[in-house]
Amino acid sequence: MVDYRPIPDERDVFHEYRSYAFRPEEGVPAYDPADHETPRDTLGSRRGVYEDGAADDAKPRSVCRHYWLESRVRGDVHRTAGLASVATPPEYRRRGYVRQLLARSLAEYRDHDVRFSVLWPFRYRFYRQYGWDTCTRLVTHECDPSVLSVPADAVDRDAGSFRRLEADEYEALEPAYETYADRYSLPLERDEEWWRHRVFAGSERDPFVYAYERDGQVRGYLVYTMDGTDGDRTMVVSELAAIDHDAVLALLSFCYDHESQVQRVRLRVPDDVPLRAIAREPDQIETTVADGPMVRVVDVAETLSAVAYPDRDATVTIAVEDPLAEWNDGTFRLAVSDGRADCRRLRDRSEPQSEFDVRLDIGALSQLVVGFQSAAALERTGRLETTDASSLETMSALFPETTVFLGDRF
Repeated sequence: MVDYRPIPDERDVFHEYRSYAFRPEEGVPAYDPADHETPRDTLGSRRGVYEDGAADDAKPRSVCRHYWLESRVRGDVHRTAGLASVATPPEYRRRGYVRQLLARSLAEYRDHDVRFSVLWPFRYRFYRQYGWDTCTRLVTHECDPSVLSVPADAVDRDAGSFRRLEADEYEALEPAYETYADRYSLPLERDEEWWRHRVFAGSERDPFVYAYERDGQVRGYLVYTMDGTDGDRTMVVSELAAIDHDAVLALLSFCYDHESQVQRVRLRVPDDVPLRAIAREPDQIETTVADGPMVRVVDVAETLSAVAYPDRDATVTIAVEDPLAEWNDGTFRLAVSDGRADCRRLRDRSEPQSEFDVRLDIGALSQLVVGFQSAAALERTGRLETTDASSLETMSALFPETTVFLGDRF
């Protein structure tokens, strides 16, 4: 047994654990509140697991940070927890502390009516064994800025203009972000603190933020940094948000306008941004696709009762395997009628196996719910089992595939 609790008075220990886990090459870091207690650093809640009965001044065995967020899934906003900075010093590893930390974190999320947990993994197989799974594909395009000349040629430069924004002007970007985010599943709802300390501020240096305005409104914006030195410099675009295709072209032309400054442009964008289709020389673009953050349903019954469904009446029995949250490990009946849903647990794993229409693990279910994978794709890869074709058809209708993009790092 362990004691799971906040660690507000042990920030130096938290910093030590996190630094050793993620930047050991820097040695034992000195803790200076002036350097490590910036507004960006203090977002979120620190948690740790301790030996049961440990004194108040004892060191934790494992630590993590929770960000209390909201995200959009299937058109509605749901409470979402960002899990980050999971770290265990080497003397406490391979003793099950992280498993207990994750299990207790999920229980806390459940107590707060959180529907989804998201994280950026250091290794996918590590978190997959505990029920999280990939929810975003990260597409990165890199090219010489001259490759972006076609978008530049297509832009009416007299129709719009660019201006650099400071953090105090974040509200100007909100309407464009709202329109952009409406296209996807899982983008975060950003409050003032997130805009100021996560978008306009960086962990080591602050990025540039430029807005594209047309007809008196912000139609899109770029968040980027400059890496390297003169003669070997790359413009690294971490966010490109546009409300329409013309704004996409304008933002790409802005990158092209840096041809005299940079030798490369690197853009991380959702996979529906058609850069290769726009460019005259797509063979001059280096495109890579990588797995992004991971997602997990916190409470099956509550989440499936809360998410939106297409206009279809259906009932399906789902057997779920969950290695970490016992309240999810069992068989559930999902009934959808007139746009409302009710999901109830029928049996847990310890009881005799009940009949089911569909069986899958919690990670596959999480991908299905947010729209990252279709029921048919999960069945083809052996991650979803159905008793008949009609059950697969029902799941496909209730959980249509959609474009998922969670780009915010935490």
